[in-house]
Amino acid sequence: MAVLISVPLYLAALLTASLALDKPRLVGTRERPPTSSTEATVWAVALIVPAILVAAGVVALAFGRFGLYLSSGVGVVLCFVVPSLAHGWIGRHERRFPLGMDFVKDSSASNLSSRGEWEHAAYDTIVSITHWTLVLAFGAIAIGILLEVRRRRGADAIPVARTGEPTGGASTLTGSS
Repeated sequence: MAVLISVPLYLAALLTASLALDKPRLVGTRERPPTSSTEATVWAVALIVPAILVAAGVVALAFGRFGLYLSSGVGVVLCFVVPSLAHGWIGRHERRFPLGMDFVKDSSASNLSSRGEWEHAAYDTIVSITHWTLVLAFGAIAIGILLEVRRRRGADAIPVARTGEPTGGASTLTGSS
């Protein structure tokens, strides 16, 4: 379960790490896209959130079927932490990109992305991803609870015919000879 929840959280963490660490490369007085090392750092830092969740999943293996609740619970906590971190980094990212993400002045007719527009769209995406991940985590918890209730009520086994019981005339051989 931890790995399943970690995939969308990685995408949210990637946008959050971009807000925190991304900065333009200055060539003279002109801004250019970030360097490859900055991009690699963003991608590497984004791995922290899913690594925490997968580590919780590994610990949860020791709890057997109840480990589902631990890994899902850690996923829920991370779904609240990631957007709150991202919200704090929006202003810093806007200051680092004074011309916006397209490096064109807002007054220019060639402007595709005004200052701050990308940051707010990224934050909205982070919130949306984490909301859907919350649905996934709470859904897993609900299914786990329903299966546990079913198991405790004794409705766990699927009835099958015993080998010695009559089959009503049907052949007991499988396959063709």
